[in-house]
Formats: sequence, structure tokens, C-alpha cells
Amino acid sequence: MHDDTRITLTIPDHIDAAMIVGPQDCVLHTIQKAFAARITVRGNLVMLSGDSLEVQSLTALFGDLIKMAASGAAPTVEDAERAVELLRQGEFAPSLLREDILLTYRGRAIRPKTAGQKHYVDAIRSHTVTFGIGPAGTGKTYLAMAMAVAALKRKDVNRIILTRPVVEAGENLGFLPGTLTEKVDPYIRPLYDALFDMTDMERARELIEGGVIEIAPLAFMRGRTFNDSFIILDEAQNTTPEQMKMFLTRLGFNSKMVITGDITQLDLPRGLSGLKSVQRVLDDVEDIAFCTLTGRDVVRHSLVARIVEAYERAAAHDRSREKRADCSDEDGEGEG
Repeated sequence: MHDDTRITLTIPDHIDAAMIVGPQDCVLHTIQKAFAARITVRGNLVMLSGDSLEVQSLTALFGDLIKMAASGAAPTVEDAERAVELLRQGEFAPSLLREDILLTYRGRAIRPKTAGQKHYVDAIRSHTVTFGIGPAGTGKTYLAMAMAVAALKRKDVNRIILTRPVVEAGENLGFLPGTLTEKVDPYIRPLYDALFDMTDMERARELIEGGVIEIAPLAFMRGRTFNDSFIILDEAQNTTPEQMKMFLTRLGFNSKMVITGDITQLDLPRGLSGLKSVQRVLDDVEDIAFCTLTGRDVVRHSLVARIVEAYERAAAHDRSREKRADCSDEDGEGEG
């Protein structure tokens, strides 16, 4: 049995305590539901009592929320939920993630927000080639692009290459109207959107026109080698094994590659996904990292995380049912 521990934290006078607890105390209620320890907020005092380990975790959590409020960012329910998850996993303190700023644009900091995202950006820092595999909303492409833009600003690289495979949904590109650029634009538009979200649009267009940032379909990569570049392949689940090999062998000196994808959202009409097979091929190759992000790392609307989790449960159920059916068929064959 743990000793009953009591700690009182003081919210600085220049910070409105209402920012810490949230509208209608929603942030406070989220934290209270996650812990057995007693949490009381009166005026600018936060009183914690209960299990010593829980009180220690809550002290770190409220300390981080106070820092957030001091920076002018009002903590949200999603912030509280992510902080609770981090403390439960015991890998990173919430403050460590807040201090890991990848890029700042117009006063807004881009940083990892979950333990999985922190592992992912650390892997990109320490490896030449990193694979980020996970569902929508986990920040795979966005964080990679933030690191690419930051590397360009630091002059660690001279170019950014952003690419995606073009998978035709029942239509042949040759029969679609418009120039080649107009035909492929819908496929690579999400890369433009993410780029414009983290750098001035006019400046980004200048860099694109000058060839410093290149956004192009994967087919345009063939026969080229990229030195001093940060190269990102998005939607890699829609590459064939041959395309994946072609892309990886574009790597030049002083370059970094990030490959992102969601193997549950396969659009290939037939054949094996290059992303599905690549880990088996490269798993033991030095300087290559594989990072798997899950529903816990979704940082969009909280409902998105629940949708992802529901699909993951359904997929697990289907796999279990197929396995039982296979076993049943084998038993039936053996009886004859």
C-alpha cells in the first residue's frame, strides 16, 4: 500500500486558472477520470492527494499544462488525453515532447505530440532511411515535411524532393483532359497543402519554381540520384516492389529519405505492395528504421482515433475468423 501523498501547486498570478481547467472544467474532468488520486482546484491552487506515484505523475502533468498556458496556448481535452497516455506509457514526460520543436511558422510550433511520433522523429534524426507506417491522422507525412523544411532552413540539405505514386482509379492518365501537370496535380495536391501549411506560400512557390523544392509523381524519379537532399515518398503502400526498389536506390550522398504509408489503405489494382514487402527485405540493414504508428498517435479530431481503433478491432476480428476457418478446413481434410 502506497503512502498518501499531498502536494499543492500554485498557478502563477499572471496565468488565468480557467485556462488550465478548460471551459466548464472539461480539461480538469478529463484528468480526474484518468486518476484515482484526488484533484482539487481552488483559485490559483491545484491540490493533489493520493497514491505517491499518481501524485508524482499529476504534478508533472499540471506543470506541463501551466507551461502551455504561460506560452499563451490554452490546454484542450485532447492535450490532456495525450499527456495522460504519455504518463501511462512511461516513455516520455509531456514536457519533453513540448520542448522538441521541429519547426516554427508564424508563431505556431510543430512538434511530436505522442510517444509514437517522438520515436518517429528521433528515428528520422538518427537514420538515413526511415519508414513511417500507420493510419491516417498520425502525422507521418506532416512531421517528415516539417523536418525537411527545417533541414533546408538550417542548410543541412540543398533540396527537398516530395513524391507520391500515381495510382489511377479506373481511368488512364493518357485519356484524362489537360496537360501532364494538370493530370497528376490531384494526386500530389496533398503534398502542396502540407507544405503551404508550414511555410509562406509565396516563398514556397519561389522555391518550387527554382527547383529547390520538387513535388512530382514517383515515375519522375526513375534514372535520377539525389545528393544533399531530403526525400519523402508519401502513400508508399501504393508502390509495387519494383517501384520501391527504384525509389530507394535514388539515394545519394548527404541525403535522407522518409517513406510513409498506410498498408490498410491499398489502392493498387492488383499485385503486392512494395511497402508490405520492404520490411522483410530490409529489416536487418543498418541505418534503416521502421516506425509503426497506431490509433494512439492520431492527432486529428478525437473521433478519428476512435474510428481508427474500431477498424483495427474489426480487422483483428476478421483475421481471427479467417484463421479459425483455415483450421477448420484442415481438420476436415484430415478426417477423410
